[in-house]
Amino acid sequence: MDRLQYVPMDLRDVLRTIRMNAKYALFLALVVVLVIIEKENKIISKVSDKLNLKQMPQNIFEINSTHSNIVYSENGSLLSLSELDSAFSQLRKQLVNVTLQLGGDNPFPADLPKMPRRHILLMATTRTGSSFVGEFFNQQGNIFYLFEPLWHIERTVSFESIGANAVASAIVYRDVLQQLLLCDLHILENFISPPPENHLTRFLFRRGSSKSLCEDPVCTPFVKKAFEKYHCKNRRCGPLNMTLAMEACLKKDHVAIKAVRIRQLEFLRTLVEEPRLDMRIIQLVRDPRAVLASRMVAFSGKYESWKKWALEGAAPIHEDEVQKLRGNCENIRLSAELGLSQPDWLRGRYMLMRYEDIARFPLEKAKEMYKFSGITLTPQVEEWIIKNTQASQDSSGIYSTQKNSSEQFEKWRFSIPFKLAQVVQDVCAPAMKVFGYKLANDVETLTNRSISLLEDKVNFWVT
Repeated sequence: MDRLQYVPMDLRDVLRTIRMNAKYALFLALVVVLVIIEKENKIISKVSDKLNLKQMPQNIFEINSTHSNIVYSENGSLLSLSELDSAFSQLRKQLVNVTLQLGGDNPFPADLPKMPRRHILLMATTRTGSSFVGEFFNQQGNIFYLFEPLWHIERTVSFESIGANAVASAIVYRDVLQQLLLCDLHILENFISPPPENHLTRFLFRRGSSKSLCEDPVCTPFVKKAFEKYHCKNRRCGPLNMTLAMEACLKKDHVAIKAVRIRQLEFLRTLVEEPRLDMRIIQLVRDPRAVLASRMVAFSGKYESWKKWALEGAAPIHEDEVQKLRGNCENIRLSAELGLSQPDWLRGRYMLMRYEDIARFPLEKAKEMYKFSGITLTPQVEEWIIKNTQASQDSSGIYSTQKNSSEQFEKWRFSIPFKLAQVVQDVCAPAMKVFGYKLANDVETLTNRSISLLEDKVNFWVT
């Protein structure tokens, strides 16, 4: 039995064929949907009668698993309720679109079930293009997006002073992240300095990078001029009311957070298995040679010894700095290998993306990320991507999210001294191999744009 035999022909074809005016078309469409709902309910009822207790999930994690939705149809063949639900959701969207085109109201009341709420983590390291890629979600109106909220924890908690280590910091970051994904923004008040008063603060890091924090009703009226380091970009707002922000978060369909302080994927397991969350983790990587070149520009003072050694033959780079670079590459590699190995707890929850692929095919990769996340990409986001990936070179500042991406992503090859590229290749070779970044054996190969330093792994990243 065809599992989708209960789904009628495309509604647009039906409406086109019967050639009736808008009012009667809407009436027919509503009738069709009611029939679909009734048939779907009958299917579920028949199936549930056949299920016995042994087939029921044994714990709450199985209940939330996508694999637990497989049941049997009347003839004994496998029938996926999730696929029927997906097909019905598509028809529902088609009806809404047709209705709006005909000038009618949305025929589905607001109390009908919405698309499942997704919780998206964009996991990256600094200077990997994460601010740019984060805008793909920030520009979507039904997503509550937060930009680097864990920055406050890093600035206020001294893990060394309490005798802790990387494991302790990972646990703190993870626990705060969990609360933020659940829209508990009050958790941040424990880390913002100076502390908020009556849940009001002017010091939330990069508030202006989150559209959700700069729109009504979170953007309260501007009363008087006062210092606000991280203000909204396109309008003047009063101090951020954390309670209003929480309420806005709860009203959005989905939550997305960009974080560069999550080092190891394994520490996120409790979030993935948290029954209140429906996690989707997108790990963003970039050629480590490009990352170093970018950091030398953005954080120039921290890399003075690197530049002097490469250009002036000064004292060699301190071994601690080289080991730090090695550690960063290894953390990224180990996380990616864990995700790509598809353990049961992470299956369907993890995606690996190279920044270089996004830069070359921004709209295509945005669609892949949205499909993976289970969210419909809106025309507004597509328009933003097209506009902001074809920007002039003048608009591509250090922290700009406007880029001529197809030309900019290899610009680093002409700015990094070959000696430094060799250091990166020596310590990061295992990670580069996993991600498909080719080594350059001489300066001519490094600076010859006609020689690609990328292996073709465009279809490698979704697990």
